[in-house]
Amino acid sequence: MAEFQTSIEIEAPPERVFDHLVTEAGLTAWMGQSAHLDARVEGVFAVDIAGHPVRGRFVEITRPHRVVVSWGFAGSDDLPPGASTVSFELSATPLGTRVDLVHSGLPETEVPGHRDGWDHFVPRLELAATGRDPGIDTWSPRP
Repeated sequence: MAEFQTSIEIEAPPERVFDHLVTEAGLTAWMGQSAHLDARVEGVFAVDIAGHPVRGRFVEITRPHRVVVSWGFAGSDDLPPGASTVSFELSATPLGTRVDLVHSGLPETEVPGHRDGWDHFVPRLELAATGRDPGIDTWSPRP
């Protein structure tokens, strides 16, 4: 199994960034068209991204420092619901918040597509968390 890592510094306090990871309105401001979240350990994590149903559970929630979710796709044999893990580490910085994202447990074949997705969505998180409108999301997986 493989993993993808990225980080970004956002000029917003950790509490605001955290809310964009655990609330339906916050999450869909930067990723996905719809979401159903029950932000508690073992609670539902479901977001539909470009027609792809991501399904999993909240694994860890430590406000405002850490969110870990299991991640996979409904109906997928390659990456079924909950098969991988996405962790968001939020650290206060002089300018706001550093977000370190690690998506682990990915089959090698899934890494390029997830890299493409996270490279698209993480900058949208920055826009949303700083009160700017990321615009309508037109991202779709590359064939």
